Amino acid sequence: MNSSSYALNASSSLKYRDSPSVAVAKNVIVLALGFTINYINGTLIHTFRKHQIFYLNPRYILFIHLVVNDMIQLTSSISLFVFTYIFYQINVAFCCFLITLAIFTTFNTPINLALMALECYIAICLPLQHAEYCTTKRTYVAIGWIWAMSAVSAMSDIVIILATEPVELFYSTIQCERDNLFRHPIIVKKKEVSYLIFLIGVLLTFMYTYFRIFFAANKAKSAKRESKKARNTILLHGFQLLLSMLTYIATALMQALVRWFPKQPLIVVFISYIIIYIVPRFVSPIVYGLRDKTFKQYLKKYLLCTMKMGNETDFRL
Repeated sequence: MNSSSYALNASSSLKYRDSPSVAVAKNVIVLALGFTINYINGTLIHTFRKHQIFYLNPRYILFIHLVVNDMIQLTSSISLFVFTYIFYQINVAFCCFLITLAIFTTFNTPINLALMALECYIAICLPLQHAEYCTTKRTYVAIGWIWAMSAVSAMSDIVIILATEPVELFYSTIQCERDNLFRHPIIVKKKEVSYLIFLIGVLLTFMYTYFRIFFAANKAKSAKRESKKARNTILLHGFQLLLSMLTYIATALMQALVRWFPKQPLIVVFISYIIIYIVPRFVSPIVYGLRDKTFKQYLKKYLLCTMKMGNETDFRL
């Protein structure tokens, strides 16, 4: 979970070097972007809940889970960013809660994207078995397993802290960075090994599904259009995966960029934070909210209806 660590390293290192006006401007930009993206994602969730065609479809269930996960991750990341400008140190228990929340959501994203790629593969390569394999119940079970795996990874870190640190630690204050809280060597090694294993698994899943769909399209020309659309969707998911993987190398990447641009370290760190933690949360609405014709159709109707109601209210006033 380098996301919270990076955000905190970025913001805490800038706290005493940014002028008040620059600090306020950066926080306003981050909050404005976060509010905008969460508003768009909230609209997607509302559209999903209002139409049966979506909440009974495994593909859209996985998508909306990714959207909810993105909202939680964005909110926790921005909260950490803002808090470290307002407070130099915060309560360890509260810090642990925010970092653990970020761990959960950061861990969930690649696995959710892999499941979406598998669903595309089954729909194109195994169409007769799609209704059997990809049911609503199995989709929710898969989402449950995602959170269970995240819980095992995150809670094991907390157990190690409880076993190696005094209880008084949770009543004290700390500069809320991941490396300050989860600093035990076992935790660091476990993180490196676990991330490497499951990221390799996710990458292999993407490669397998993409090439199987590619070969299936060459064999069945009648399904070439659908296969092409599925391949493009998987490529977009792969792009999302690459963006999400930046969080795992964020600290090293930030340090390298600062070395390359030593004259503007504050700007480099802030732009890196925007690109690594905020921009990827904007990709999900584009993939389904704009590319998917069915979702776009219902989303457009909802937005037009909302605008119409707003105009009528203004006219009455």
